[in-house]
Parts: sequence; structure tokens; C-alpha cells
Amino acid sequence: MIENFEEGFAEVNGTRLHYLIGGEGEPLVIMDGWPRNVHGLHKILPSLAEQFRVIAVDYRGQGDSDKPEGGYDKKNMAKDVHELIRSLGFDRVNIAAADVGAMVAYSFAANHPEATNKLAVWEGGPFRPEVYENLSAFPKDGEPNIWWYPLAMIKGLPEKLLAGRFRHVIDATTDALSLHPERISEESRAIYAASYDAPEAVAAAFRVYTSVHQDMADYDTYAPLTMPTLVIGARYLEFVQLMMEGRAKDVRYAKIEDSGHYIAEEQPEALAAELRKFFG
Repeated sequence: MIENFEEGFAEVNGTRLHYLIGGEGEPLVIMDGWPRNVHGLHKILPSLAEQFRVIAVDYRGQGDSDKPEGGYDKKNMAKDVHELIRSLGFDRVNIAAADVGAMVAYSFAANHPEATNKLAVWEGGPFRPEVYENLSAFPKDGEPNIWWYPLAMIKGLPEKLLAGRFRHVIDATTDALSLHPERISEESRAIYAASYDAPEAVAAAFRVYTSVHQDMADYDTYAPLTMPTLVIGARYLEFVQLMMEGRAKDVRYAKIEDSGHYIAEEQPEALAAELRKFFG
């Protein structure tokens, strides 16, 4: 547990979400991505809580949230989060997220603009065919390798291969995608692995990718966002820029130097500073 944060659970949209809440100020919903959970934000939450009422959420299928068999399209996952904030008494929030969480956060802003003050995403966002097609199944050295996308499409196989062995996924993705893997501690790696080791947790972890084509179709129906939007990148800034091109009218970009994909763990001070400045 992170100091000065309380743990909670909420029954929303036919599932149960886990969250941490702490701090005072305007509400800020924040989510990490795959294969992480709310612990992936532990280095930035204390700083953000000095300025905001922070609600760190495990999205559907992640961490200690429930792992149902369906409902992993990002429009529905955004509905989960919207019902969560309403259950906590908030009508409007700021929202920030990484990776898969960024897909959910963008969908939240697009489907619930009346509930969104500002949006920030880092190292992730709404996939579009141009991005998807540029991610080769046979990458050259130094190119992104998204092997988990095709594996996710083989129903039942991920959990057969990886139940009880998810530490291999944590280490492989951390070492491949980060610039400073040494900044992701042994304790953190063990926490992530433990949260995904059960067969149903492995299955849920991969289900977030099975809706990729439905998600892209949904994204194309959304009007450009009108709320202030911050797009942060490090290793994959150019991909994130391509994802967000034309998706928001009031958008600004920021690059975090000396970081790989896991900015919240590799460069937490720089990320927290960007978020505090933008949402403050």
C-alpha cells in the first residue's frame, strides 16, 4: 500500500474495480498499462497527491480488479471508469494514463466529455491502422516487438503457456521496452508477476488486446476531443503522435528524455512534473 492512500473496491458496470485514493484537490483519475497494475504508479502518486485527489485505478482485468470473460472493448472499459467516478461522488475529473490505460482514458474523454476536464496520455493512445500495420510481426533489431498481440488472438493459449510463469513476461517486456531496466526493482517485478500468475489473470491480461479491431472502428466514430489534451512520449513518442493525430483540437506534446516505455518508473520526477503543470 502506498502511504496516505486508501484502498477501495466498487461494483460498476457488471464488474468490480479496485482503486487507490488519496490526496486533496481536484480529482485526478490515473491508470497504468500492460503488464502492470496500480503499483506501476507508486513513484508518482505521492507527488500527485500533494496537489490532487488522486484515484489510481486497476482497469477491468488488471491487478486486483475483476477478470470477467468479456467487456474488454475500450468504450466499455471507459464506462467502467465513468461509473466508478460517479460512485465516488465526482461529476468531472482530470484523467491520465499510460499504454492500455491510455486507450481507456482516451475512450473515457471521447464518450464522456461532460465528465472530463483535461486528458493526459503517455506512451499509448488510440490505435489506428497505420500504427498497427507499422508494428511488424518480424521486427528488426531495435524495432518494437508486440508478440502479445497475435498471441492474444489464440483463445485459451496464453493461460496454458504462462500461468505461474508470468515473471518471464514481466522481465522480457521490461528489459526490452525500458531504457533503464535497473529502475524497475525486484520487488516491483515480483508484484506484477504475482498479480498475473493465475490462469484467469493471464487470460484477462490478453483479452484487452482481442478487441483491437473493434476499438479502432469505435475510435473512428469519435469527434475530435475539445478538452485540453497532453500527449507525452519517450521511446515511442512518434507512435503516440501518430495515434493522436487529428484526435484532439487542443493538444500539446512533451518528450521525457532518458526514458524507455515505462516512464512512471524510469523518470517519475519528470513525469509527475509534467502532469502537475498540465493539470494544475
